[in-house]
Amino acid sequence: MYPVLFELPEWLPIVGGAPITSFGVFMLFAFLTAGHIMKLELGRKGYDPEKAWDFVFWAVIGGILGAKIYYIFLNYPRLATDPAGLIFSRGGLVWYGGFGLATVLVLWEMRRSKLPLPTMLDASGPALALAYAVGRIGCFLVGDDWGRPTDSWVGIAFPNGLPPSRVDIIERDFGITVDPALIEKYGQVVPVHPTQLYEVGMSTLIFFVLWRIRDHRHSPGWLFALWLALAGCERFLVEFLRAKDDRFFGLVTLAQIISLGMVALGILGMMRTRAAAGPEAS
Repeated sequence: MYPVLFELPEWLPIVGGAPITSFGVFMLFAFLTAGHIMKLELGRKGYDPEKAWDFVFWAVIGGILGAKIYYIFLNYPRLATDPAGLIFSRGGLVWYGGFGLATVLVLWEMRRSKLPLPTMLDASGPALALAYAVGRIGCFLVGDDWGRPTDSWVGIAFPNGLPPSRVDIIERDFGITVDPALIEKYGQVVPVHPTQLYEVGMSTLIFFVLWRIRDHRHSPGWLFALWLALAGCERFLVEFLRAKDDRFFGLVTLAQIISLGMVALGILGMMRTRAAAGPEAS
């Protein structure tokens, strides 16, 4: 994998020698992708396309801050032993935390701009789907968010991942017992499900579906509700293969519970907006 793409020249003041990570670069690409797709949609719908970048601005702030806050919540025992390492680590960003706070700030900006909320949400659905896929490429390159050990042909080892897919880490941090046959065959660094790539593929497919039907005849807001349902289903399924230690009763993860909430909200939203479009709501 390629966790660090390059380092800034030493002669640069303050930031000289700082590593530029693949995760950071693809996070930037993800926000730019979201802005570009939403810009196209706003222009097509007759609104100021440049307004998309105002939404992206607040999404960046909410996304990064919310992702870090949620990560701290999930790892709160470390606050007592390593507060600085937990708070100021370069990694430690959780998607659902970022999505939650970013949503609040972007909705606030939409309201403040007096733009029709359902239409703005419809414009953001395809943008979110493709941006998520781009961001997960960064997770793959940095070696984060991988899945359970596997001997399948799809398995990939992450010897330099964050963290590495080592047997001791998998068993200690994720509570997963690695098959001794797998250890005998591959040693202490075992192949795992590349769940990041599974999400890249599924979220890209969701984008194409949404893009293809974005001229739907339903009321405004229906397309965003469909994205909620599809994105929730995608994440719920992938979580079964993720190496995680936050499972409830050994069955489902916290992310799966949130995903089910997204699916429920999405289905409810689709039912409420499936009638023929009338005057646009605001």
